[in-house]
Amino acid sequence: MANLSGINELCENPNDVFLDVSKLLLTYADNILRNPEEEKFRSIRIGNPTFSTRLLPIRGAVRCLFDMGFEEGETHLVFPKTSSVEQLRRIRELIAAERDHRLQGSPSSPPVVTQNTNPTLSQTVPNATPSPPAPEVQQPQVCPSLPRDPESIMSFLRTLQSNFEHVLIYENSEVQQKALSCIPILQLQDKAQEKLVQAMTVDPGCKVNTSDFLLIELLQWFKGEFFSWVNNLPCSRCGGQTETAGSVPPSPDDLRWGAQRVESHYCSQCNFTTRFPRYNNPEKLLETKRGRCGEWANCFTLCCRAVGLDARYIWDITDHVWTEVYSTSQSRWLHCDPCENVCDKPLLYEIGWGKKLSYIIAFSKDEVVDVTWRYSCKHQEVLTRRTKAPESWLRKSVNELNSVRQRQFTSKRKSELLERLLMELVEFISPKTPNPGELGGRTSGSLAWRVARGETKSQSASKAFVFTPSEEERKHKLFHLQYNTAKDCYIRVSNNKEQINGWDNGVWSLESVYRKTEMDWKMVYLARIEKSDSARICWKFDCGGFGFKIKNVSVRANSQTFHTGKVTWSLRANDQSVHLDGDTQLHEYDFTGATDLVLEAELTGGEGGSAWQHTQLFRQSLTDEIFYPLEIIITMESA
Repeated sequence: MANLSGINELCENPNDVFLDVSKLLLTYADNILRNPEEEKFRSIRIGNPTFSTRLLPIRGAVRCLFDMGFEEGETHLVFPKTSSVEQLRRIRELIAAERDHRLQGSPSSPPVVTQNTNPTLSQTVPNATPSPPAPEVQQPQVCPSLPRDPESIMSFLRTLQSNFEHVLIYENSEVQQKALSCIPILQLQDKAQEKLVQAMTVDPGCKVNTSDFLLIELLQWFKGEFFSWVNNLPCSRCGGQTETAGSVPPSPDDLRWGAQRVESHYCSQCNFTTRFPRYNNPEKLLETKRGRCGEWANCFTLCCRAVGLDARYIWDITDHVWTEVYSTSQSRWLHCDPCENVCDKPLLYEIGWGKKLSYIIAFSKDEVVDVTWRYSCKHQEVLTRRTKAPESWLRKSVNELNSVRQRQFTSKRKSELLERLLMELVEFISPKTPNPGELGGRTSGSLAWRVARGETKSQSASKAFVFTPSEEERKHKLFHLQYNTAKDCYIRVSNNKEQINGWDNGVWSLESVYRKTEMDWKMVYLARIEKSDSARICWKFDCGGFGFKIKNVSVRANSQTFHTGKVTWSLRANDQSVHLDGDTQLHEYDFTGATDLVLEAELTGGEGGSAWQHTQLFRQSLTDEIFYPLEIIITMESA
């Protein structure tokens, strides 16, 4: 007896959706039945617009094809010559019977189909009155019930399908061998093993293995030695500087390697145009070794697969792409951006670059996963921007894509993927806070290019807090502020002990600074962001707008340095400036007549890879809630 699970699901669609899709399914079946020897009718290209937009998103449609006898190929659904034509005919007759019944008069509720069915599906349970479906399990309506711009939604689906097909090229053994021939794999493996030994010596219980360090070495090699960034190509005639001048038509060879777009880079010195094909084939990119983020992520993901890492291609609808690699030792996916040479810094884009994220999708040989939530700590804000398609529609479309791809998978492999997905879901809903490496702006590409994309987020641009005297402080002509690093809290003693939580919420401007917690030493302090050469932070007080001026100031600003690290403290008021020692004492300064005050620390120097840690502000024990390493006391007088 034919498997009818696909028809059951297909019949649950709204009437107009069923009629449209059933017509398409009947066409596929009839083509084979009428032309059994024609090979062209036995395969359906998955990327075909008709298939991907009218059939693939519809509940039960693809399953009906499988019930007919179609099987999944790499890029096509195929009806093998070994499949039963009689089974195809039975499924075809059942769909046709239901279609005829609906054309005569649409059923009031979805039919229920069992294995003991007859050809008229809607009459299988003639006296049954189905209960209304519960809201939480009601199937989403598709196609006609999508928002007002269905073409935009279908374009979104075509992008998902295209990326899902594209990643299969990473599994081509010949292409992988070509990538391996470019990679100094033995050298990278040796370095990875050395770092693993070092890590295990420091922390014998750490959950890492050689593959984790191989990934780090591969990232370093790819950015430092192999691939190069292209803003504008040098002139291929005179070697001079060029400027982008639109695009030119792709050649047949360009199209062969997936370059649908070819940029024109014009040299004003010799009036010559250099072509820059934007290749989408990673095999070709192994030869050109250049491009922007699209080419970088495309080629790097191939390299990861070539060395045996389980990798997937990550597409961000706000115009960026990168890679994720699965760490078996940590049982989770690691964010990897080859353009930036960063690993496991998923909040880099939202926090560091200031991107307004909406959809971030992962594609691998196994599955499609919506991973947006890994890259955001502002989930509610992100939801307001996810207007491309209904969430239920997106979930269903992803499930359909995965169902097709995984149809031939073993039960063991399906269980492994499901377990990974469950682990991801837990990670997605877990609270997130930015790490040091996630706070900086983008580094790849020219400054003009980064500014144009809004990815140069500066901390100083987001901070402009100025302390001004409250009514209580004006009354007593006194401003008294303290900061405790352990509690990460300002106490405005002179304003009824008002609390301001968060070190950066009282800052006027800053650059490359973050709060570092050392759990092993139980210490906390403000430091430079990792790998930064310098940092700066300022606090500001202004009383001029309230009819007051400064009489004198007492300041404690404690800092510590190591090796060649240097912290330079300065206190400025109008045209006056003094340097501070950075010790634990409260020092008094005369700034009579000034109306505003700025306290600034500049952090520079240090040695080696940990130079950023050799300059520390307000270092204290995590349990010390009594001492205030920052304290400012300002007495005022009427102007």
